Amino acid sequence: MSQSEPNLEAVYADQAVQLVRKNDVQHAPEHILFLEPRSRADLIDITEIPAPPFRESERALKFQELLKEAGLNEVTVDEVGNVIDKRPAIRGNRVVAYSAHLDTVFPLETDLTVRQEGSRPYAHGIGDNSRGLITILTALRAMEFAELKTEADVWFIGNVGEEGLGDLRGMKQLFREGADRIHSLTAVDGGSASRIVYGGVGSHRYRVSFAGPDGHSWGAFGLANPHHAIGRAIALFDEQALPVTREGPKTSCNVGSLGGGTSVNSIPFEAWIELDMRSGNQEELIQIDAVIQSAMQQALDQENTERKTAPELSLSIERVGTRPAATGDAAQPIMQRAMTATQAFGITPDLQISSTDANLPISKGIPVITMSRGGRGGNSHSPEEWWDNNDGHISIQIGLITLLT
Repeated sequence: MSQSEPNLEAVYADQAVQLVRKNDVQHAPEHILFLEPRSRADLIDITEIPAPPFRESERALKFQELLKEAGLNEVTVDEVGNVIDKRPAIRGNRVVAYSAHLDTVFPLETDLTVRQEGSRPYAHGIGDNSRGLITILTALRAMEFAELKTEADVWFIGNVGEEGLGDLRGMKQLFREGADRIHSLTAVDGGSASRIVYGGVGSHRYRVSFAGPDGHSWGAFGLANPHHAIGRAIALFDEQALPVTREGPKTSCNVGSLGGGTSVNSIPFEAWIELDMRSGNQEELIQIDAVIQSAMQQALDQENTERKTAPELSLSIERVGTRPAATGDAAQPIMQRAMTATQAFGITPDLQISSTDANLPISKGIPVITMSRGGRGGNSHSPEEWWDNNDGHISIQIGLITLLT
C-alpha cells in the first residue's frame, strides 16, 4: 500500500542542503561508492552464515566483528541477541538508531552457498536481509572515514527476531519498559530506493492443532480424525474470510505450514497448521481473527458430531506472533528528512505501509521509518532469491544523509 506525491516542507530541504555542502559530509557518500568491492565481499560472507529465528548467534558474532573492524569499540550483544554498536555524540543527550535484522526465514540446515549468474548473486536471504546489514555497516564505515561528528549518539544495530516466529523479539527488547531510550530509528529492509515505510501492517499468527486417539485406518475407522478436522477448518476459514478480505482496507490470510500423522494407513493423533493474517487496519485484523476462531471451533464441532466411536477431538489455538497495525505520519520530521534525502538523488519518494521491525516502535508513538537496502532483488523468502547491485550505493547514501539530518 503506497501514497504518492507526498508533501515536503521547505525547512527540511534547507537543512539537508546545508548539511551536504559541508566538506566532511561530502567525503562520506563518495566513500560509500569506493567501498563497493568490500561491501560485496562482506555480503557474501554474511549471507553464507545461517541465521533462522532464535539461531542468529553465529551471524551476530560475524556482524559484531565487522562493526569492530569499522572502527568502534562499544559493540555489545544484549540479552536476546541484538548486536548494538554505540557511536558516541558530541553532546550525547539523544539516541538515533539505524538497524537491520540479522535473521532469515530459512532453516539451519539450508545450503546458503552464493552462486553467481551474470550480474546477479543468488542465495537464500541474500537480499532479505543480508544486504540490509551491509547497508548499515557501509554507512558506519563512511562516517568513520569522514570522521563525522554528530549531536546525537548513533546506534548501529543488527537485531534479531524479525522473520517467522521471531515475533519482533529484538525490537521488543530494544523498546521495552525501562530500556535506554531510543529517540528515533531507521530500519533497513526491502524495496527500491524510492520506498519509505511509515506505517505498519499488523499481523496475528497462530498454531492450531486438533488432537485425539490414533488407530488403524481400517480397524479403528469411525474415530474422529484430526486431519479431516484440519481440512474442514481450512475450507471454512477460506470461505468465511472472503467478506473481510474482499472489501475495505487490504487484509490477508494464509495457512503457511501444516503437519501431523505417522503413515498412510494410520489415523493420526494430531494435525496442526500455522497461519498468518495481516492488515494495516487494526479493526480489520480483529475481524479476520474472529473468523479464524469461529472456523476452527466449527470444524471441531462438525468432526466430533460425525464420529462413530470413542472420545472427541480437542482443539488448541495458540497465538505465536503479534505485530500491531500502526499508522505513521508523513508530516513528522523523520519522514520529511527521509523524503528530502531521497529527492536529493533525483528519486520520487514512494510512501508505503508494510510489516517490518518498525511496527512496534511506531505503535508506541516513536519516530520510526523503514528504508531500502538498495539495488534490485527478487524471489525473497525463496530458494531462488537474488540481489543485483544496480546502483545499490544510492540507497546507502540516501540512508546516510537521512541519518545525519
